[in-house]
Amino acid sequence: MSFVKRNTVLSARPGRPVVQAGPAPEKQQLAPGIRPSPLDGRPTTSTGTSSLDQLLAGHGGLPLGTSLLIEEQGTTDFSGVLLRYYAAEGLVQGHQVHLVGLPPEWRHQLPALASTDGKSKTAQAAAPPPEEKMKIAWRYEALRNTATPRSVAGGDANQGTFCHSFDLTKRLSPSSCKGSLHPTPATSPPMFDQPGHGTQSTLKAIIRHLQTKLANSPSTDIHRVVVPSLLSPTLYSPQCSQPAEVLQFLHALRALLRQYITQLTVFITLPSSLFPRSSGLVRWMELLCDGVLELIPLPATPGAPPPPPSGSEKGDQAPQGLLRVHTLPVYSEKGGGGAETSYFRETLSFSLSASKGLTIKPYRLPPLEGEAEEKSPASAIKDGIDF
Repeated sequence: MSFVKRNTVLSARPGRPVVQAGPAPEKQQLAPGIRPSPLDGRPTTSTGTSSLDQLLAGHGGLPLGTSLLIEEQGTTDFSGVLLRYYAAEGLVQGHQVHLVGLPPEWRHQLPALASTDGKSKTAQAAAPPPEEKMKIAWRYEALRNTATPRSVAGGDANQGTFCHSFDLTKRLSPSSCKGSLHPTPATSPPMFDQPGHGTQSTLKAIIRHLQTKLANSPSTDIHRVVVPSLLSPTLYSPQCSQPAEVLQFLHALRALLRQYITQLTVFITLPSSLFPRSSGLVRWMELLCDGVLELIPLPATPGAPPPPPSGSEKGDQAPQGLLRVHTLPVYSEKGGGGAETSYFRETLSFSLSASKGLTIKPYRLPPLEGEAEEKSPASAIKDGIDF
């Protein structure tokens, strides 16, 4: 039996190389506007609408490498508002936004960043004085002051914001745009009246344009594809409405999403009044998209008073339509990721305001007039009792 004296370093055996511990590998920095999903860690980006981010199967945003299809009934343009939020969020974060079917002047319709002066003043006014703080809070306050978010390190504070707030009453200024808006080949019908455009497929030209842009861009760039009012006669030629054309276009987009799974997202809107879900073409289009939502605006009641201003609380509470969830982005092709959530069983509604944007929440019926009259005497008696 051999004994070794304490506090003595054992030497390496002869003939065995000594392995020296090197520096720890650095963590990969995420691009601005990108954060890992709390479910499976895949990178996600914001749609520009906070309530819509929370709806996407618990990912807290739209996972990279996926597409989202928004269908809307009627003649309203709520889906167009969501589309503009999505594009504005990409430009503010420094992403590359590719616009399909519309001219580059469409950037002048994007909402501006909401000012945070009023919010900061309210927060300062609501903050308690130092003497009223708990004694144990000084530790957490020191940690909060010294901690630096990973996405903010090395940049300005704007890079640490995942989802910005926008103001629909103002337009996005060029100084707020860190990304670029890239128009794709035109899809309007007048282009096909010119010689040389009769046999060319516009949707295939758009796919080739996107392939070239993605192949020539750095691997760290984030790309967003905006497809407004797909197959609308005012934006797309009749040839684009052929099933062979539009299905090949969506299939090619799906292939690009799977190829650039950490760089690309697609946002599509579809007027379901012109192309209802009962048709086989729309059902095939839904199968080629990762997420499918449907907006159903509520009809206006004749003789009803006008809604309150958007800044008031009553105006924000009034639902303007219903939202149906048909498909959500999943973990993988085998399923998972929200199919068992209550979004498919619960009736959802949405409301739009200039300050808060489009808010999605559960739909609740207002109380009946008889119930309100029955509760009013009881409340009056309760208010008159002295304790």
